[in-house]
Amino acid sequence: MELELRGITKRFPGVVANDDVNLHVRGGEVLALVGENGAGKSTLMNVLYGLYKADEGEILIDGVPQHFTSPRDAIAAGIGMVHQHFMLVPVFTVAENVVMGVEPTSLGGIKLDLATAREQVRTISEQYGMHLDPDALIEDMPVGLQQRVEIIKVLFRHAKIVVFDEPTAVLTPQEIDDFFVIVESLKADGKGIVFITHKLREAIKVADRIEVLRRGKTVGDADPKTVKDTELAEMMVGRPVDLVVDKAQHEPGDVVLELRDFTVSDPSGRVLVDHVGLQVRAGEIVGIAGVQGNGQTELVDALVGLRRVAGGTVHLVGQDITVATPRDMHRHGVAHIPEDRQREGIVKDFDITENLALTGYYAPPLSSGLTIDWKAARTTAEHLVEQFDIRTPSVDTGVGTLSGGNQQKVIVARELSRDLKLAIACQPTRGIDVGSIEYIHERIVALRDAGVAVLVVSTELDEVMALADRVVVMYRGKVVADLPRASTSHNEVGLYMAGAKESAA
Repeated sequence: MELELRGITKRFPGVVANDDVNLHVRGGEVLALVGENGAGKSTLMNVLYGLYKADEGEILIDGVPQHFTSPRDAIAAGIGMVHQHFMLVPVFTVAENVVMGVEPTSLGGIKLDLATAREQVRTISEQYGMHLDPDALIEDMPVGLQQRVEIIKVLFRHAKIVVFDEPTAVLTPQEIDDFFVIVESLKADGKGIVFITHKLREAIKVADRIEVLRRGKTVGDADPKTVKDTELAEMMVGRPVDLVVDKAQHEPGDVVLELRDFTVSDPSGRVLVDHVGLQVRAGEIVGIAGVQGNGQTELVDALVGLRRVAGGTVHLVGQDITVATPRDMHRHGVAHIPEDRQREGIVKDFDITENLALTGYYAPPLSSGLTIDWKAARTTAEHLVEQFDIRTPSVDTGVGTLSGGNQQKVIVARELSRDLKLAIACQPTRGIDVGSIEYIHERIVALRDAGVAVLVVSTELDEVMALADRVVVMYRGKVVADLPRASTSHNEVGLYMAGAKESAA
């Protein structure tokens, strides 16, 4: 099967998301599609999958024009998509999730034939080396196995072209290796693979061809056998990009943050963060590594006052701040870059000035008595836009209209542009382009070099390993390892992340 996208153009009000894009992939090959945030990758795949209708251009399969009005049409034509965020029912089994919507039946179509469903799932699983138990519950499975269920779902529907959207974003290094083995088995069976990623080294490793999008246009292709990741980054951004974090040796100072027996529970009493002990020193970056869902989010939420602490204590420079509110933390000199920028970091309907004033509006120089001094707020915003390289025509521009990278810079500017004792950065570069990643990493290292204690929480192991002076690994709510970065390998951290290595904390 050969898929071709020819001259695809998709416009939104004020934006050309895809501009005359051409792309093709054949059965038995892997095409990596790379580009910075906002380059048009997701829009292009949504056109392919029938979620958007192109304004111009056409989709062809084996030379025949297609007219997709919904994902059902795309699936019927042999297109399958494995989304970054899995679409599974946790309390269902593997087999029940796979056949949902296309269930095999018996007794004239009135009874679900689960025996047939199990056998079909087992056959596909073994054919591609995925080794899944059809009767296993999704909620009991690690992330890497859940992804395999998503892959089996599209294969069960006879996909000949499989689109993977950021497939390794939530996997451990070992799970990534296993995933690449599965991709090779799909390729060997004649499937065409579209691999969307921002991890350039992975694109080079897995792809037969690489296409680069920038600002909605195809700007070039590359041969993975000869291209370097720095060359791909420059094609994506339009300028040279330093992919290595420049971080000199630095001697940490006194303890700034200390957690003792820190415990967080959900409303039902289930322990999510289990008696964690942790220290972060001045002039030190501590990176928390772990697969999403192992207590990192709850730890940070409780630490900054967004969630109740169930037990233990938090000390900041020796002062007990266990029950501090978010405003108390701000006053104590703690910065918080939240995990989800759009839900927790910005107000999309506010302009840049208003968003930059969100956490400090109550104090000078942004307040005057009982009112906000908007002139001072605007002056401050203009200074921060320039200092943090926020790409915008005006500080009056709505934050919701900015790219993901520039939205993240607004948050970074607001949180890091004051005197700090501690900076907490959660997923600081999630979903942004390599140029913005480079800039934000530089700001984090600059804080550390200025003597600020920095806690970085990221599911991107490469990011943790690049930034951290010490690596802390969380697994099932516990700290299972506390390791010096200089003598620790990616593989060792990955084993702790997967629960395959005994505690070193």
